[in-house]
Amino acid sequence: MATLPDGLVAFGPGANCTLELCPLEWSILRYQPSIPASGTFIAFFALALIIHAVQGIRWKTWGFTASIICGCVLEIIGYVGRLIIHDNPFDFQGFLIQIKASDATTTAPPAEADTRALFKLAVKDNIATQNLPTTCSSAILSSHRSPYEATIVRQLRERGAHVVGKTNMDEFGMGSHSLNSIHGPVLNPLSPVATSAGGSSGGSAVAVQTGDADVALGTDTGGSIRLPAAYCGVVGYKPSYGMLSRFGVVPYANSLDTVGLLAKEVGVIEDLVFGTGLGGEHDARDPTSLSQSFRKKQQARVSDRRSRLRVGIPLEYNIEELDPKIKAAWSDAADQLQESGIDVVPVSLPSTKHALSAYYVIAPAEASSNLAKYDGVRYGTRGDESDGAGEVLYSKTRGLGLGDEVRRRILLGSYSLSSEAMDNYFVQAQRVRRLVQRDFDRVFRLANPLYDEQQFDLSDMGDEVELQDKLGPSQVDFLLCPTAPTFAPRIDEIERQTPVQVYMNDVFTVPASLAGLPAISIPTRIGAPDAEADASRRVAGLQLIGQYWDDRRLLGVAKDLSRWLSA
Repeated sequence: MATLPDGLVAFGPGANCTLELCPLEWSILRYQPSIPASGTFIAFFALALIIHAVQGIRWKTWGFTASIICGCVLEIIGYVGRLIIHDNPFDFQGFLIQIKASDATTTAPPAEADTRALFKLAVKDNIATQNLPTTCSSAILSSHRSPYEATIVRQLRERGAHVVGKTNMDEFGMGSHSLNSIHGPVLNPLSPVATSAGGSSGGSAVAVQTGDADVALGTDTGGSIRLPAAYCGVVGYKPSYGMLSRFGVVPYANSLDTVGLLAKEVGVIEDLVFGTGLGGEHDARDPTSLSQSFRKKQQARVSDRRSRLRVGIPLEYNIEELDPKIKAAWSDAADQLQESGIDVVPVSLPSTKHALSAYYVIAPAEASSNLAKYDGVRYGTRGDESDGAGEVLYSKTRGLGLGDEVRRRILLGSYSLSSEAMDNYFVQAQRVRRLVQRDFDRVFRLANPLYDEQQFDLSDMGDEVELQDKLGPSQVDFLLCPTAPTFAPRIDEIERQTPVQVYMNDVFTVPASLAGLPAISIPTRIGAPDAEADASRRVAGLQLIGQYWDDRRLLGVAKDLSRWLSA
């Protein structure tokens, strides 16, 4: 299957080129006439061909007639060819959008214009864009066209964004490597061999890495922005839950889904979120969007802090599976922070080891409910049922329209919510989630504004926690850890892994998602530039995690750390 090297959705056979190098009809949003329009033009040019052929024979104007006939034949071949070889849901509206984006980003703005406001935006395919398909990379939504635009897309358009395309992803956001897609896998542009770009926002990360987009929108449920950012060597930011509007985003797990941004530099994201006021806007259409009064109150509270920064190193993240080179880069980053005058201390998060298990109970449970509407009646492309029985229609539609990983998680979630398993799995997972939140609240110096301030002591920890790890008194402003335990894996390695082994990629990103905390992955270079031919083995992601609604300070520290690491 043909795939674009820049990670964007590949359409048509042999579509192996990028946005800049391809003709418009082969690029990310290329033009495909509708069947009625194509038929009309084919008939018109066929009629013109016949008329000119007859007139040419009658008047013996061979040269002129031949040129007209050749032109008509070429037009007919073009329209017939498009109908035969193109399978592109992005039609003429997308073509016009791309031309507009191209004109806006290549034409010099007036002298008085703010050039920072003009940027190319790639949008993950589970975020609604008006008059363009929003397929979630799923066969069941292959014909879905959004009648409205997501709030976050509208907000970014108002700030100068020009949408250059929708990006490939794991189906409905379920995956860690962007392989579960009807459009084919997303490949890492840093590697000469087939290598994972991370998931589920793999296409967004690759669009930024290759320069096809200045900023990309993604969604992060358990690490779907941060993991691709780490694998592709870009910056991936997951804001505090409820900061950016989720209206217009196809839900996977409502209590976890967060809209975030990817870019090559932390400063670009910081300018968008706080420089333009994006992070301060409340959306009444999103029930999870925090109120305007809450935002102002919390921003004033965070801005009052003037004490010396302290960063914590979570001991539980030093796992056996952690690659030694990434561990060394983690240690070097901690040294950089210390040299810059920031205190670095070890902290303990004992519930972290249970976070991944809890996540893969909670997220599939919520997904099984959210995806129930894709049955071919309410939403989704309907399967070819042999009779009118509802069960046959539903099972055939969902069986053909949903991929293996999506079906697996729906089954897992449905079982977790069943009467026989609810107490033993779902309820227990929610309790673990609260323990994870308490661990973070215990180590952060800043109190969590969503909960009443609590007093913690060492008795809160289980007996299995070793005494030297009970570092309750050490409170920090941020946590520093790797984003992923390994480098981007090869595609053939992933295909040999079990689903549980694949889920391990999220082990460092899931805890912050369960707690709803802001987190950002910044790239760090490993080794000399020519030490490894495969560039995907020379880049890793380091993750900074902050207390809830401490996003502004988090981005500021991340920008400084990124500058020190790249020096």
